Amino acid sequence: MTDPERVQVGRVGRPHGLDGSFVVEGASEAGERFAEGATLLVDGEPARVAATKRAGGRPVIRLDRPVERGTSLEIPRAQLPAPEEGSYYVFELLGLEVVEQGGRPLGRVSDVAQGVANDVLELDTGVALPMAESCVRAIDVDAGTITVAPGFSDD
Repeated sequence: MTDPERVQVGRVGRPHGLDGSFVVEGASEAGERFAEGATLLVDGEPARVAATKRAGGRPVIRLDRPVERGTSLEIPRAQLPAPEEGSYYVFELLGLEVVEQGGRPLGRVSDVAQGVANDVLELDTGVALPMAESCVRAIDVDAGTITVAPGFSDD
């Protein structure tokens, strides 16, 4: 279980070279997170980025200490800028209950996948819903719900 006060910005991927550098898997689009001198949390403890470069369009970094492959790279949630009005971070949507207008429950958000035209809410019930205005009518993070228009899920 992850700490709600920390946000994952990547994972330690395959090694790159012999100096302890590795590819960052699932890297945040905010490149400054992996800049030389930046601090990341690894197993809840600070680790400084000692070197950085890109390979195949992905960030490759070396930290000031060894880390195991698959380890989560995180930052404190407080370091995130507030999202724009009507925008949300993916982690804010995970676990929210999705209901159709009228109250029919459809499931909980288990993932938000990138789609061709728009992102897709993947629910724990197997339902996939487009993150489009025609489908998503309201998101209330505080109440823990997403309301969607009827007709987007199989009956």
